[in-house]
Amino acid sequence: MEFNTVSISDGITMGAEGMKASLISREIIADSIELVARGNHFDGLVCISGCDKTIPGTVMALARLDLPGVMLYGGSIAPGRYEGRDVTIQDVFEAVGAHAAGRMTDGQLKAIEDVACPGAGACGGQFTANTMATVFEFLGISPMGGNGVPAMVERKDEVAFEAGKLVMDLLRRDLRPRQIITREGLENAIAAVAASGGSTNAVLHLLAIAREAGVPLEIDDFDRISARTPLIADLKPGGRFVATDLYEAGGIQLIAKRLIEGGHLHADALTVTGKTIGEEARKASEKPGQEVVRPLSDPLKPTGGLVILHGNLAPEGCVVKIAGHNLTDFRGPARVFDSEEAAFDAVQHGRIKAGDVVVIRYEGPMGGPGMREMLGVTAAIVGAGLGDSVALLTDGRFSGATHGLMAGHVAPEAARGGPIAAVRDGDTIVFDVNARRLDFDLSDDEVKSRMKEWKAPTPRYASGVMAKYAKLVSSASAGAVTN
Repeated sequence: MEFNTVSISDGITMGAEGMKASLISREIIADSIELVARGNHFDGLVCISGCDKTIPGTVMALARLDLPGVMLYGGSIAPGRYEGRDVTIQDVFEAVGAHAAGRMTDGQLKAIEDVACPGAGACGGQFTANTMATVFEFLGISPMGGNGVPAMVERKDEVAFEAGKLVMDLLRRDLRPRQIITREGLENAIAAVAASGGSTNAVLHLLAIAREAGVPLEIDDFDRISARTPLIADLKPGGRFVATDLYEAGGIQLIAKRLIEGGHLHADALTVTGKTIGEEARKASEKPGQEVVRPLSDPLKPTGGLVILHGNLAPEGCVVKIAGHNLTDFRGPARVFDSEEAAFDAVQHGRIKAGDVVVIRYEGPMGGPGMREMLGVTAAIVGAGLGDSVALLTDGRFSGATHGLMAGHVAPEAARGGPIAAVRDGDTIVFDVNARRLDFDLSDDEVKSRMKEWKAPTPRYASGVMAKYAKLVSSASAGAVTN
């Protein structure tokens, strides 16, 4: 029996009010799959996913139901070509910023927009969709070698057919998701994010999946595992290549093989094929001369692409992606905005200057509600030529296409009375990545004094799914799950 669920396109909703629906849809996808499966007494499931929130939503449902099941990713889009180079949706968003700064003409912006998405498939870089597709091969809930096949490659049909056979085999062997979604499997999944320069959204999604599976996992586990895992995949947004390049180079399996060889994975962790990840990774075939996956002797960076910062601005933590840039220290005056739109307007009209720290708040899980991604703002900053001279922090999220010194998921969020609510224009913000700190230059007494004057904002939605979500959602540091 085939059935569908809802989906929200991050590409369509980005920068608009509709983006608030994206993360909320993850919960609804999981709920709807759970309800249909329970209501119809299904014996097993093949969950087919596409864009960002459908991928973790399906795996959350599999973990809840604990029925024999497999997740199959629909596959990545091919890159477009513009002026002799590969481009993705990331380039379009950055072109908007370049256009606003007078660095690109109307015709150039239109030309790159026309070619960036040449066909079917989810976003082409190691953005959230491809990050989570990689993660779930490493976790073992997707068969290794399946998710990495691009959407329009003929072999995808074979992969889908094999998934149907596999779920019947899982049913015969009574192999269930919670036998696969273990602590070791989740640590392998985190290593996949670190080694591939993957999306910060993986933090939210893996915390949520761990909770559904009843496996202890904390936000600081991401920092610990990333610190011991080399960054070896040269993938956009921080690197040079896209998902189709990775597939041709040897695929997700090749990344796994490298990490197994270096002792960076739990090689004995079980996968849906019934084999261990070590057994599956050793099958990888590497294209001679490929440059996408680096050897362990020459990584892009000796440690992974994610770090977790704490401090008086983020007592519960925040997430920073360090792949693709070398900024580790930053100090500057705060430019404070209470919505994404206000910050985007300031960037577009040249009101953000080199040395500023952009603060976007009231965009968290409860305050948004829905914790919007800030790709419009971050890409506009890069497009304006400020990517290496401006930092940003927010209680909202980032797209997997975001790069630069950006701290997301700042927790507690402003709407819950987190310290980010106390920041004022001109306050000195200090990033110290090596010390894992994010602070503003105020005493504890001054922060408490300011917060005495603070009043919680009126909820933006009084009824319906948005209001329900705002009342039920947890902190980003716990995965922004509903309880």
